[in-house]
Amino acid sequence: MAEDLYQILGVGRDASKDEIKKAHRKLALKFHPDKNPDDKVASEKFKRAQEAYDVLSDDEKRAAYDRYGADFEKIRSSGYQPGTGGFDGLDLDQIFGGARGARGGGQTQFDGFSDFFEQMMGGGRGRAAGHQRHTPPQKGGNARHELEIPLQTAVQGGKTEFYLNNEKISVNIPVGVETGSKIRLRERGQVSPNGGPNGDLILLIKVSQHPYFRRNGRNLELDLPISLGEATLGSKLDIPTPSGTVTLTIPANSSSGRRLRLKGQGVKQRDGSAGDLYVVLQIELPKETDQESQKLIEQFEERNPLNLREGLIF
Repeated sequence: MAEDLYQILGVGRDASKDEIKKAHRKLALKFHPDKNPDDKVASEKFKRAQEAYDVLSDDEKRAAYDRYGADFEKIRSSGYQPGTGGFDGLDLDQIFGGARGARGGGQTQFDGFSDFFEQMMGGGRGRAAGHQRHTPPQKGGNARHELEIPLQTAVQGGKTEFYLNNEKISVNIPVGVETGSKIRLRERGQVSPNGGPNGDLILLIKVSQHPYFRRNGRNLELDLPISLGEATLGSKLDIPTPSGTVTLTIPANSSSGRRLRLKGQGVKQRDGSAGDLYVVLQIELPKETDQESQKLIEQFEERNPLNLREGLIF
């Protein structure tokens, strides 16, 4: 006995169109020939799932199948040859009961399962005498979507989720992606027009700005605020990096704009290497100082004179 089309997709006879569509997508992804090369069993299951979806996703075809059930396999396996007059006044119960004769003088040949439906539902227009090939299932069109991710995810990689057409989609972000990178999600694009696999979804990556860190190729940059005392006396500070917290030594008498390098703490690459993290020192002063502090600063200036603007011209 022929396998029931609903059983092929694993849905009930009262399944909605969305349930049928989701079941077909699941099977198409599982048994697609690209994922199962040289696997005849998977290839046959993929083909049967496509045929089942072709029928059950169409209201008229589904209604006819619900009426005649597994008898459709007789049409699929042997073909039916009615006359050129089409289906007007044709007794379908007689067809499925085993009648295979032609009506009228001419003959129109059915090319298997799909041709029967095309002529039955098309209002009686048969093909011209002779055999014509089916149009093979076509892949759906590709879709594009801009996905914005934080700098941390772009540098470290990891799983992220987003919604597209009210559907929640998860994607693994590779380490080191940047704005302009593309990620392809196979068969998550537009639906095929004739039962083929869906198109692909192309994600266009956009990396959002970080409040403190900047990316420069494979390197990272950080503007680090430090106090006047830390800059003058030197200090050791804990700095966050993509691989964890590390200790940075601030040399004594450091000025604003001085760049310190943390080797290997930048953007990791697929080959395991990584760029560097450059820390740019920015001396921050208090908004207000008391008189005693001002006197101490004056004494400091007198004891440590600098000629900072010698030769400054326009």
